Amino acid sequence: MKGHGSKFTRKMEAAVAGLLTQRNHEEAARVAGIGTQTLIRWQKLPEFQAAYREARRAAVSQANARLQQASSTAVSVLVKIMVDSDSPASARVRAADRVLDYAKRGIENEDIDVRVATVEQILRYQGALDISGPQGDPRVMSLADVLRNRVGRHQREDAEIPSANS
Repeated sequence: MKGHGSKFTRKMEAAVAGLLTQRNHEEAARVAGIGTQTLIRWQKLPEFQAAYREARRAAVSQANARLQQASSTAVSVLVKIMVDSDSPASARVRAADRVLDYAKRGIENEDIDVRVATVEQILRYQGALDISGPQGDPRVMSLADVLRNRVGRHQREDAEIPSANS
């Protein structure tokens, strides 16, 4: 043991789980069997932050996997609405718009992946590729991940800008 506070305990693991499953800090602390101030103090520790970040990443990864599994069904629903003459015209138009939009995004992502893979190969060959993950994460993100995150952020920001017609 390195010293006081350096050991990641079972209560710390329980606190991480509590932060993921409970509505607030008080409830997370209660299920971990610690005080709220202890939880707040632990959240300042680098090893606790890393464990919490990894747990959140795992939870989001699992949710993304479930979304991907459901995507085929979602596409089927969109196509069914789009071609159903009994569906309201507005629903059919909206479904068709979504299908076209997702198809366009898919092509754009594939194009970006090809371009980025080429750039990564060139940079690797030159020994210049070293992109650290978010917030000093020691894992290395691919250039494609970095660009996809930036493109996604800009698309979300664009979606939030009201148009002149609204």
